[in-house]
Amino acid sequence: MGIAKVNLIDLTSNVSNLDRVLTRFIDLKDFHPVLASEIVDKVHGLTSFVSENPCVSMLQELDEIEKKYDLNLPNIEQRDVEYNLNSMFDYIQEIKSSLEKEVNKIKEHEAFIQKYENALIQVENIQSLDIALDDLFACEYIFIRFGRLPNDSVEKLRFFQNKPFVFKTFSFDDSYSWCMYFTTDEYKREVDNIFSSMFFERSFIPDFVHGTPKQAIEALVNEINIAKEKINQNKVDINNITCGCNNELACIKGELLFLNRIFESKKYVVGLGDKFSISGFTEVQNVDKFKAMFEDLEDVEIEVNDADSDKRISPPTKLKNGWFSKPFGMFVEMYGLPGYTDLDPTPFVAITYSLLFGMMFGDLGQGLVLMLIGYLLYKFKKMRLGAVGVRIGLSSALFGLLYGSFFGDEEILTPFYTQFLGLAEKPIHIMDASFTMTLLITAIAIGAVLIIIAMFLNIYTLFKKKDYVELVCSHNGIAGLILYGYIGVGAALQLGLGIPVFSLATILIFVGIPILMIFFKEPIERKVHKHKMFPSGFGGFFVEGFFELFEIMLSYMTNTMSFLRVGGFVLSHAGMMLVVTSLMSMVGGSASIIVLILGNVFVMALEGMIVGIQVLRLQFYEMFSRYYVGNGIAFNALNN
Repeated sequence: MGIAKVNLIDLTSNVSNLDRVLTRFIDLKDFHPVLASEIVDKVHGLTSFVSENPCVSMLQELDEIEKKYDLNLPNIEQRDVEYNLNSMFDYIQEIKSSLEKEVNKIKEHEAFIQKYENALIQVENIQSLDIALDDLFACEYIFIRFGRLPNDSVEKLRFFQNKPFVFKTFSFDDSYSWCMYFTTDEYKREVDNIFSSMFFERSFIPDFVHGTPKQAIEALVNEINIAKEKINQNKVDINNITCGCNNELACIKGELLFLNRIFESKKYVVGLGDKFSISGFTEVQNVDKFKAMFEDLEDVEIEVNDADSDKRISPPTKLKNGWFSKPFGMFVEMYGLPGYTDLDPTPFVAITYSLLFGMMFGDLGQGLVLMLIGYLLYKFKKMRLGAVGVRIGLSSALFGLLYGSFFGDEEILTPFYTQFLGLAEKPIHIMDASFTMTLLITAIAIGAVLIIIAMFLNIYTLFKKKDYVELVCSHNGIAGLILYGYIGVGAALQLGLGIPVFSLATILIFVGIPILMIFFKEPIERKVHKHKMFPSGFGGFFVEGFFELFEIMLSYMTNTMSFLRVGGFVLSHAGMMLVVTSLMSMVGGSASIIVLILGNVFVMALEGMIVGIQVLRLQFYEMFSRYYVGNGIAFNALNN
């Protein structure tokens, strides 16, 4: 439970032994290596082995070849082989160049086909013309235009019968007539303007088209078929190349994957003369496994120390919690991991989050549904939030039993209480008007208790850190605990039970002294560290300290009142379900079942999301802010 205990391990050997050590090092599991830069930058004379990794670019090129030519090379590392990066690079470039040549040929043939198919479309539309196109275009005094004209514009040509042009239609469809017109050089511009005004779209017959349209069509189709055959041959050549190089490329990829890990692992190596060292952390129970990895290598020294023995390196944090609290680690990680020597708040978060959510979303039926949905999400989608849903759903179901609510029905569980538990009625009547004030006071009391627990956790954490001034004088330390606890307990005893607690003497002891300790905390801390107590003068300190103290006192009150939302959402949830049951009685019959289902789905989706967010807010703002920093480093093991 809590934060896993780790040891700091330093491995040292000769530089000549580096490759053999790294070959074993990259296979380590549950080992958190320390970057060489964290040590080299802090100690003069140390060097780093980080260098440019040539494997990255080569693996990227292989990946491009795989995707482009669908090779599906296996990701299997190749070891114990004599590597030659230059020959690997040359081979990859040779294969890539050969494949690109074939691809470029295919692109050229495809462009050729596209050009000839476009020409074919133009010629097919005038295939009824029985004159050689070369003869038409060779005319010196006649200018010819081919194209298409909207059908309604063809009818308008009769208004231009006196103009010097000849018009002929070859074919037509629903919208256009494929046609030609010709005229002389003298009237070319005028006739072009006429046809342009009627939306004539000109078609250009390429120079490579010869003979009559029918002859041209045959020639174009023949050229297109020849180009397609060439493309098929190019594809065969590509397949032959890929099949021939598949095994070799797979071997090269395996070798590069291994070498890439070796190169990447050098960022953890620190050099000093002809020696190198690798530092990192592993759990205490895994130390022997680490040693066993290198025991057969000569000139390898392994030193095991406590996690905090080297002040240059901060130990990483690895959370280890039980079945119930483990999924709630996601909420802790959202705020930040605890430091290695700090307190792991996950168990506290798990308990308080589940209890608060269950109180605010208490319904037996909806809680069971939430458990089922959470289980399915975790089982099939591996969602950590689904595992959280199982736990908070269980809490909701248990509180639903106390409230006597089953999918909003407040009476269906009555036989359970009377016959099986021997009770006259359900334990808690949420919608009873006389219970409202009790509920709100209980919510405030729960909030006060949780805030006090948060202060105790902060005191424990500060004690472990040996930060005694903060422990004693902080508003979340002993002084704050005495002040807040006295006011809270005193108010409860005097207002609730009529026991007099507040007097001049007790106020001076339990209010006055803690306030003075909180007020003078910073000067006391500066004095302990042998600094000037009031560097800006007492006047400036007094004004600043007064407003800070006022803000602290205000935060005590607002943080406590913030827990009123717990009671508010209990009433809100019950009220929304009361609306659903009222609608059911209004519609009646089979329609009431639809209202029941849709109403519960709506309430679960809306209220469940809001309650979840509000409980998380209470965790972060009212409790975490008092005892938790979250500045830890995550335990990132090799080969996770």
